[in-house]
Amino acid sequence: MTAEAMTTQAVSTATVRDLYPTRGAAEVSVPRQDPVVWGSPDTPGPIANADLQAFERDGFLPVDQLITDDEVAVYRRELDRLVADPAIRADERSIVEPQSQEIRSVFEVHRISEVFAKLVRDERVVGRARQILGSDVYVHQSRINVKPGFGASGFYWHSDFETWHAEDGLPNMRTVSVSIALTENLDTNGGLMIMPGSHRTFLGCAGATPKDNYKKSLQMQDAGTPSDAALTSMADEHGIRLFTGRAGSATWFDCNCMHGSGDNITPYPRSNVFIVFNSVENTAVDPFAAPIRRPDFIGARDFTPVR
Repeated sequence: MTAEAMTTQAVSTATVRDLYPTRGAAEVSVPRQDPVVWGSPDTPGPIANADLQAFERDGFLPVDQLITDDEVAVYRRELDRLVADPAIRADERSIVEPQSQEIRSVFEVHRISEVFAKLVRDERVVGRARQILGSDVYVHQSRINVKPGFGASGFYWHSDFETWHAEDGLPNMRTVSVSIALTENLDTNGGLMIMPGSHRTFLGCAGATPKDNYKKSLQMQDAGTPSDAALTSMADEHGIRLFTGRAGSATWFDCNCMHGSGDNITPYPRSNVFIVFNSVENTAVDPFAAPIRRPDFIGARDFTPVR
């Protein structure tokens, strides 16, 4: 099978070693077994070597302006169009706030919208992903997070990789995310928080994964959440960084960063487009700790490289 047509069924986990056990009887802490930056120093891309070293150390890389003000306006209009479309609201890829019934997220946005598909293919975006992961990449997940004002709920502390490993079957930590701000991210409207350096340790969570867990977890995380004691220990060791920035700024972060965000009780929405790139050399197998895998619009099974 060529790299150009890598739509495939999952491989059994029986043939893949589980380096990161989770969802068992007890919480476990495992040192990271994978590189953070997979590319070599001469791997081409838009990230300076000093910034790659900072990403390797901290697990994240802020970019003050990834896209221009004019581009922000285009993506904001497209976000507003999607959220206002009754067909999009009725689609299973849309997640609504339990209380306000406003749209919280729309998944697989790069397939729903050609405007966002172009953003995924933009070399400023996919080029950074290839440089960090050291290979061609495909989109494991994409979504717009709307987070409207006056009560939009946050995302509790978690490692994305813990979920993607347990429920989607990603074998290794060779995945990177970018959150691109389409509104100003303030220190008051539920911005992204990361524990710097937390990506060096995998925290396997306690408790089994319920069937169809994604239907609940996309509104409120439960399975796959660390204990208060573990979070306190990690915060004491690493601290917490809150990310703010103007519209057009972005934050790249490693798949195993411990991160979360608070509720937005301000009048000011915090809207972002969120893209997850995975290496074509790290394609999904069967889930490692879930009875069934999540739908394709949450964890892709089309491994075709972004071109």
